[in-house]
Amino acid sequence: MLRVSDGVLEACLGKARKGSALTQFTPALAASKGWDLFQLDVNNAFLHGDLDEEVYMEVPTGIFNTSNKVCKLKKSLYGLKQASGQWLSKLSTTLLSLGYHQSENDYSIFLDKSSTTITIITVYVDDIMITSSSQ
Repeated sequence: MLRVSDGVLEACLGKARKGSALTQFTPALAASKGWDLFQLDVNNAFLHGDLDEEVYMEVPTGIFNTSNKVCKLKKSLYGLKQASGQWLSKLSTTLLSLGYHQSENDYSIFLDKSSTTITIITVYVDDIMITSSSQ
């Protein structure tokens, strides 16, 4: 049975540099515990984000536009300043609704802990690592 106090992981995360969770903390923890580690690259991640504000863009080159109209975006596009934040917001909402808790020291880390298992999901832009004490 794995027993992890609430403060142990947060204390470790507090010492990790921002952005290093995916590249250092998560793999090191998985290796030290002998846990499996899975890496995902989310294709078109930025296209899944919802916009909280009105965003307009010029009509793309090659599309006939004699009236000089602009496009109002309904979803986020790759290259928008808001894109990565909107993607993380949508992913965070989903993980929180599934019972994960977001780290207070590094918002890219999500934890799901029971009396016997712990699962850690680490997000960096559109890359995700998952490790767990459970097979």
